[in-house]
Amino acid sequence: MDFLEDIEMYDLAMRNAYEFVTRKKTIDDIYYELEADNIENYPLPFDPMDQGSITGGVVDLIIEYFTSTEEYEKCADLMKVKNRLEKVQ
Repeated sequence: MDFLEDIEMYDLAMRNAYEFVTRKKTIDDIYYELEADNIENYPLPFDPMDQGSITGGVVDLIIEYFTSTEEYEKCADLMKVKNRLEKVQ
């Protein structure tokens, strides 16, 4: 991979994470979209099979990304998720 491909993959991972963390997509949706042997083409910054891997720190990382792209509506959605996570912990 070159630098541009790395940036595109990171962007895709953050966008996928947003969809998954905000429950716009479920793990079932992902499997329906992709064949099981093609799941590596759905990058995420956490393990979608392990709910414990979605931490406040991970959500902060996603918020930082969307702050840098000035997509503040997504940041607001993610803050709601982070607040829910903090109440559970």
